[in-house]
Amino acid sequence: MNGFMIQTDPLPISQLYNWLIVYLRFMFPELLKSTICFTRFESPLGTFISCATPKGICLLEFSDRKMLQTELKLIRKKFNTEIEEGESEYFDLVKLQLDEYFNKKRKEFTVPLHMIGTPFQQKAWNELLKIPYGQTRSYKAQALALNSPLAVRAVANANGMNMIAIVIPCHRVIGEDGSLTGYGGGLWRKKWLLELESNQLRF
Repeated sequence: MNGFMIQTDPLPISQLYNWLIVYLRFMFPELLKSTICFTRFESPLGTFISCATPKGICLLEFSDRKMLQTELKLIRKKFNTEIEEGESEYFDLVKLQLDEYFNKKRKEFTVPLHMIGTPFQQKAWNELLKIPYGQTRSYKAQALALNSPLAVRAVANANGMNMIAIVIPCHRVIGEDGSLTGYGGGLWRKKWLLELESNQLRF
């Protein structure tokens, strides 16, 4: 008795590819790259560039920030992926909350963040999040709060590497003598933000 074989058509390449992706995502999730999305939008202080990961906003910068390209390169290297214009569930939320902030209707942000930095930088940024709306701290006070009283310069450098402007309020840190000192977005923006929060700004 002769056996027989059922003749089947080969699977389409696209279907094989989809199955392979599903298999790899399940077995080796770390091998698959996830694209970082970015968007741009306008504000009273100029154009913002924002990037998001599946965890939250990882960049919120002024488009004319000198360090912007360096920051984008760091994000690409961190996630070993490209940054492409696209949609994220966090973009509408951060735009809404910034709009409320600029209109004096919001003092705290709740949009999820994905901070990218060294452990010390992230510690410094988390300390920035504790500075209340309308108040300021000196770099020395921030260093003391971090239990690193001799790390004033390191704290200033960490603040300067903050990639999530306004939401992580490095603009609230000033010199011990009350001077504005530096700000990646420009001192005129820092002055504007502090005046907004202290109710000195008039629209």
